[in-house]
Amino acid sequence: MAQLDVRSLMAAGGDPFAEIMAAVELLGPAEPLELIAPLDPVPLYAVLGARGYEHESEDLGGGDYRVVFHRPAETS
Repeated sequence: MAQLDVRSLMAAGGDPFAEIMAAVELLGPAEPLELIAPLDPVPLYAVLGARGYEHESEDLGGGDYRVVFHRPAETS
């Protein structure tokens, strides 16, 4: 599982979108991405959903969220 923590980048005023999308481009076909962010990244759900990703989010408290983006398992 690839992991990306954007809390320090966002605390410094940066926009993590390009970094997140670069991480997504490096994922293997069945590899999930674990994202840690200082907010619930709701707009990202639609962006990655359009690319075939589902998500599971967890409120870590203090405003931080852990979101795992993954492609759904294929059923036969």
